[in-house]
Amino acid sequence: MTDVWEPTAVADRETAVAEAAARLTRAARDHQPCAPVRDLLGPADISLAYAVQRRVVGERIAGGARVVGRKIGLTSESVQRQVGVDRPDFGVLLDDMDVTAHPAVPSGRLLQPRVEAEIAFVLAADLDTGDLDLDRVRSAVGYAVAALEIVDSRVAGWDIAITDTVADNASSGLFVLGEQRVGLGEFTPRDVTMRLYADGELASAGNGAACLGDPLAALLWLARTAREFGDPLRAGQVVLSGALGPLVPTPPGITVRAEMTGGLGPVTATFSPKDQEG
Repeated sequence: MTDVWEPTAVADRETAVAEAAARLTRAARDHQPCAPVRDLLGPADISLAYAVQRRVVGERIAGGARVVGRKIGLTSESVQRQVGVDRPDFGVLLDDMDVTAHPAVPSGRLLQPRVEAEIAFVLAADLDTGDLDLDRVRSAVGYAVAALEIVDSRVAGWDIAITDTVADNASSGLFVLGEQRVGLGEFTPRDVTMRLYADGELASAGNGAACLGDPLAALLWLARTAREFGDPLRAGQVVLSGALGPLVPTPPGITVRAEMTGGLGPVTATFSPKDQEG
């Protein structure tokens, strides 16, 4: 897969990055969605958008957050259609995004959340040197678990182009990991089927093939892309490999449960019943 890195006619790229990052950071801090940032970055300059992402994430790290992995976004054609983009992207997972151990997902930390069911890979080896192919990334995976990614957008109304979502850390929010750890010798990721229920009603369904044809292909794309950016994937990191089906809105009080084949089992999250930090 080839990404399109299209420069824009932005006269002062450093100022554009600073202003876009400030807009997104202010939206998160004030809990008030903002206007898209493509007016500053252009609609297709992905390198500029990733510069904004690095600045936003860097500010979080400077404030005490710790990197625990990455997420791959926009891997499903159905999700791409839902949000109006046409290629994958990636974001950075920070330790405070992991709400697996929380009794409820804190609705008060979210602006306009949606949930998607994914396969998460936990790496046992670095992917920083040498040839990167499917065999290499497969051998680097320690185990897989079912996961729920709660995506969120600081951009009002999810009015996003590719540069908006990339700059906004790939519309990252929170995530929940399942309990069953499964080695890649025990199942085939592309053959996994998924059914996602919202308050007991089937809300989304899909399979591993919906994720760039194979979740391991998505992991390979990320490994190559991350290394090109000078920040390769490392042992111990969690990689959310991408949606297996359409996004589902998650208002306060809802309970979502994804069930996956291949031994991955279920993963469940209940959202706090009112706007609270939880």
